[in-house]
Amino acid sequence: METPQIRDWHAHVYFDAATRDAAWALRERIEKAFDIQMGRFHEKPVGPHPMFSYQVTVRTDQIGAMISWLVLNHGELIVFTHPNTGQDLEDHRDRAVWIGRSVPLALEIFTKKKD
Repeated sequence: METPQIRDWHAHVYFDAATRDAAWALRERIEKAFDIQMGRFHEKPVGPHPMFSYQVTVRTDQIGAMISWLVLNHGELIVFTHPNTGQDLEDHRDRAVWIGRSVPLALEIFTKKKD
């Protein structure tokens, strides 16, 4: 079996109503610290993500610096990071990096049959 190639990475910053302001402040710090593509600020669960979140798309040449920075700067927030290889279930379930605590994902969206 051929090893998949990582196109890029997603870092999802998780928050709730109580940590919304901290999440927004971290987002602004990320934007200042990195030349990075930021996703929408979702104040509801989206896709496999069980909490409010926003996505940061990270190039492969940035991932080491980004993870190092997030480890030191995430505060009370949870950060879920995964590669993008085109194998969504495996990327989210088997290849993930958690910063802070981990929470169960809604992985069934990757295994449901398409009608």
